[in-house]
Amino acid sequence: MLRVKVLRLSLSHSSSSTLHSLLARYPRRSHSLSPKILLNATMSYNTASSTMSSSTKKQLLFRQLFEQESSTYTYLLADFSHQDKPALLIDPVDKTVDRDLSTVKELGLKLIYALNTHVHADHVTGTGLIKSKVPGVKSVISRSSKAKADLLIEPGDKIHFGDLFLEVRATPGHTQGCVTYVTGDGSGQPQPRMAFTGDALLIRGCGRTDFQV
Repeated sequence: MLRVKVLRLSLSHSSSSTLHSLLARYPRRSHSLSPKILLNATMSYNTASSTMSSSTKKQLLFRQLFEQESSTYTYLLADFSHQDKPALLIDPVDKTVDRDLSTVKELGLKLIYALNTHVHADHVTGTGLIKSKVPGVKSVISRSSKAKADLLIEPGDKIHFGDLFLEVRATPGHTQGCVTYVTGDGSGQPQPRMAFTGDALLIRGCGRTDFQV
């Protein structure tokens, strides 16, 4: 299984909780990581422990996808242990919507949300195209972004998919409306936790802040 480098962040309100941040962008200036390899990265996170019965185990399916022209990572998450296998996409790109939806279909998932971490300057979001192809999917973005979506989220909100959820954290800087999606904490939520930072943090860098006053 491919190892994806992670960065530890103190995003939790509890100082004792450490998050693993899977950085959601591939900086053009860095060439030491292969997009072709990362395109096929797949991880599964379990809440299994020696004291848990099989009925209480929950599995988070994680798939990292890459759009080369804009160097954008899209993330596919799903509650794979739920009977409906509900799923969501984070930061989909219009040019790779068909690929992403094919992956959803191949894995037998039910796509329910298409999320953006912020308004993107380097590509067109794929949320609108996804909604036209998959009835019932809801688009999601932060209210402070001033963009339109089915669900306008705010810091502290939770996005549920099956028995799992993402927490919304405000991380302005790259744009005023940037948010980070953090996998849930508490009983039954997969560990280690992950943070999807959009362009707030990059691999070995941070996002530009000159897109706004």
